[in-house]
Amino acid sequence: MRLTPRLILTVSIPALLLAACATGSSEDAIYGLAPDRIEGPLATPVAAPPHFPVDLTPAGVRAADDHLALEQVEGAEAMAFVAESNRKALASLEGDRRYETFRQQAEAILTATDRIPSPSFLGEGIGNFWQDAANPKGLWRRTTLDSYRSDAPRWETLIDVDALAKAEGRDWVWKGANCLAPDETRCLISLSDGGKDAVVVREFDTTTRTFVAGGFNLPEGKHRLSWLDRDTLLVATDFGPNTLTESGYPFIIKALKRGQTLAQATEVYRGDIGDGGYGVSSSVLRDGRGAVLAVLFNRPLDTFRSERVQWLDGQTVKLSLPARASVHGAVRDQLIFSVDEPWTQGGETFEGGSLLAAPLAGLRDGQGRADVLFRPADRQSVDEVAVFDNRVVATVYDNVRGRMMRFLDTRGRGWTKADLETPDNVAVHLGDSSRGSDRLFYSYEGFLTPATLSLLDLRVGTAGRAETLATAPARFDASTHVVEQFEATSSDGTKIPYFVTRPRDMAMDGSAPTILFGYGGFQVSFPPAYKPEMGKLWLENGGVFVQANIRGGGEFGPQWHQSVLKENRQLAFDDFAAVAADLHRRGITSPRRTGIYGRSNGGVLTSVTVTQHPELINAAVIESPLIDMLRYHELPAGASWIGEYGDPRIPAEAAFIARYSAYQQLRPDADYPRVYITTNTRDDRVHPGHARKFAARLQDQGHDHLYYEETAGGHSNDADPVANARRWARHYVYLAQQLMD
Repeated sequence: MRLTPRLILTVSIPALLLAACATGSSEDAIYGLAPDRIEGPLATPVAAPPHFPVDLTPAGVRAADDHLALEQVEGAEAMAFVAESNRKALASLEGDRRYETFRQQAEAILTATDRIPSPSFLGEGIGNFWQDAANPKGLWRRTTLDSYRSDAPRWETLIDVDALAKAEGRDWVWKGANCLAPDETRCLISLSDGGKDAVVVREFDTTTRTFVAGGFNLPEGKHRLSWLDRDTLLVATDFGPNTLTESGYPFIIKALKRGQTLAQATEVYRGDIGDGGYGVSSSVLRDGRGAVLAVLFNRPLDTFRSERVQWLDGQTVKLSLPARASVHGAVRDQLIFSVDEPWTQGGETFEGGSLLAAPLAGLRDGQGRADVLFRPADRQSVDEVAVFDNRVVATVYDNVRGRMMRFLDTRGRGWTKADLETPDNVAVHLGDSSRGSDRLFYSYEGFLTPATLSLLDLRVGTAGRAETLATAPARFDASTHVVEQFEATSSDGTKIPYFVTRPRDMAMDGSAPTILFGYGGFQVSFPPAYKPEMGKLWLENGGVFVQANIRGGGEFGPQWHQSVLKENRQLAFDDFAAVAADLHRRGITSPRRTGIYGRSNGGVLTSVTVTQHPELINAAVIESPLIDMLRYHELPAGASWIGEYGDPRIPAEAAFIARYSAYQQLRPDADYPRVYITTNTRDDRVHPGHARKFAARLQDQGHDHLYYEETAGGHSNDADPVANARRWARHYVYLAQQLMD
């Protein structure tokens, strides 16, 4: 498990860079001109856009913003805007002849009862959270491993979220269970009201299948929780005034005993109210028998830099880990971690992206040495890691194609490694693992290949024995399409890989309706993935799907991400534009038939593409987006992402952010395609004000657009599969209108 949180602004979450400051004049930096190397309508000097701030101080930006009222989540003006916008959007989208067919197809996929139930180890059995048409809020349930292997598992319901929500009159959304090893009979259940990231937490007993009377019960908050023992939690949360950072995340950890209130808990660690990132957190590392190997506290300094300490005998000792690192677990006295920057320890320097093991004692005194488990080559990266009592399993990507490796601790003789068997040219994902039984669920998939789920038993042989448990049914006809990988050349000469899934017999004459997807942030990788609703609603109708692995992601390790942070963000946008242009050059599609899709941080990417390169596209789905990048730090929880985008309160950083911030860069005389912006009222990760204000300014300037705001579900859009089916139907109706009609 990864113990350093990376917020997926998707998933999800979720940056704008400007690699061309050196090529433009100071006037360019003020007026937001695109870099000279980008071809397009903003490559030559033009007047400042309307509403561009006279000065870029927070006060100046605020003074230039005529839609601040839309930042009030449930304000009267905001909700009136939402209601009228929704009316127009639904008339266009749900009134389309294709909508009901798309909705039915998407709902059939998302609620299908022959889906593979996603398994987790739960004590001696297998747990699963399941949603379908009859149980849209879901069932938390369990069975035995033998039953799970069968064609018809016999499930025992632990929590019926639909029934609980009805009984309590709340819009409960399941956000997971945290169970105490090794028996896992006591669990902390997280429930969100409407899908927000903030949750209430209740203790649950799986033996009685009831919430524990007088058990742990935390009010709504963005909690960071760990079991220390059966009667003690380590809690980071809102403890009252001045206990949260400006991002709304905790910086204090307390030990909460059974029967205590939060006010009675004992403080064990404190960061600082000025800390960045996503708040302090604790990690209790255990072996397969449940014995505690180490207790670590993580203090984020900004989005990606953290300080880590070990809690030892009631005292905290700082570890000599680099600021950019991810901790995955412990094997005996060794910490397993990966470094996201060069790191020197014991006289040896380790490259960023390396997977390492080092004795905790040496990390406490800064004198120990580290062993290299895996040192990635060019265009390789370590993705997911699972840690066992004497083994580590990791997924490794090579040019965005996955494989799985096992590393064995030979007790003082170093680590041996072996490749584990997986198919070629697929994405490989690690599922839940059981440290007590040395077993691991994993799956693989491709754009045209449904997921196959397997169980790996590491106790058998040198590389373990894999057992195939299930293969997901095909949800669309993949025989008509092929997958290819190409490279585009970005503005600075960097080669940007992308995947094309297209009809096998497609004419390369630019006529194919094509969706180009990108994200490009927070070191989040996007390998090949089977997207059944996309295949059914888009590919089967003759569409093309393109996935661009632009910089900002983690596909090629930490440097692929770090090369476009802050002032260099423009390079990520250049990468995306280069892929679009390459698609046109190859005849795969044309500007008339090209649409783009991105959500969360991908909403930065898509909104900037609209304002910088409208000539490349004819559609844009901009979902749950960041868009007003000069005020993103003012909108919860934006300040936690300053390490990615920069700080608009600093004049030099405000200047490079202003060059691309799409809300300020909109121009009434530009020729934009009709775009579709959508978000969620309950999104407490990326504020709905971004999407609302962008839509309002498009409206002010007379640009055709659609805006729709869902009122429940939160940032992840997974609260209800029936509602999610409507969401996908609206997306694909819009894309069909723009690219196929």
